[in-house]
Amino acid sequence: MREAIVSVFSDHVCQLGEGPSYDPATDTLYWFDIVNGQLLEKRLSGGAVKIHELGQMASAIAIIDDKRQLIATETGLHVRDVATGKMTLHTAIEADNPTTRSNDSRVHPCGAFWIGTMGKGEEKAAGSIYWFLKGELRRLYSDITVSNSICFSEDGTAAYYTDTSTGLLMRVGCDPATGLPSGEPKIFVDHRKAKGYIDGSVLDRDGVLWNACWGGSVIEAYAPDGKLIRSVAMPVTQPSCPAFVGRDADWLAVTSAWSGKDEKQRLLDPQAGMTFLLDIPVNGRFEPRVLIA
Repeated sequence: MREAIVSVFSDHVCQLGEGPSYDPATDTLYWFDIVNGQLLEKRLSGGAVKIHELGQMASAIAIIDDKRQLIATETGLHVRDVATGKMTLHTAIEADNPTTRSNDSRVHPCGAFWIGTMGKGEEKAAGSIYWFLKGELRRLYSDITVSNSICFSEDGTAAYYTDTSTGLLMRVGCDPATGLPSGEPKIFVDHRKAKGYIDGSVLDRDGVLWNACWGGSVIEAYAPDGKLIRSVAMPVTQPSCPAFVGRDADWLAVTSAWSGKDEKQRLLDPQAGMTFLLDIPVNGRFEPRVLIA
């Protein structure tokens, strides 16, 4: 097994780096500094990081078409004009609840969007996971403390998610045509006795789930049966979320955070908040486009 090569993709330090998503049409990685309300972008081929001030907490991005993106924020789903940066509210989500914000979210192969929310102070059971497709919004799961690890099988028949506070990564059957869950969720990975916490995940073409282990300084890979098959050391203690990147989706980009650390802890974790590239054999795939109408 070839050793993974980890390098710094962006040394811009995010307090809470999250939500990386790659646009293959423009060779661009987008990600967020959630608590500071910033959307960041940088081409994989190089160049400077562009920072867009959103004016509110935001955590996830999906491509609508070549000119528009859909951004999950603390007030709901906003359509963003790529050329101008203008944000227009499309569907409100917990906009009347100042306690909560958006968190981990991802697009199902059919174009549906699963959006996680959580309390800004990680208030117990304050969050939910929602399903959105063509303007329709439904709450799937409630009483979630920290929504995370939302991802889907390539054929759309399985969904994965976690409430990080439980230490349990769940798997549930999914309707490939609608992205709605079917049946009862079952435990895919029990992480309660392991170091760190389950954070963001992506699922590759082989059914391997790649998870960022917050507090564990690793990216962990789980086989389709939930068995841990690989652990890749990271140069930060709080990796937060991976994304497949590159022309063939065969690399991983990983965000990280310094949130929750005091000054002394940050000195011991000098790259916390930077964004990384993992040169590692991975059979990745690109994110589907989201259907808003």
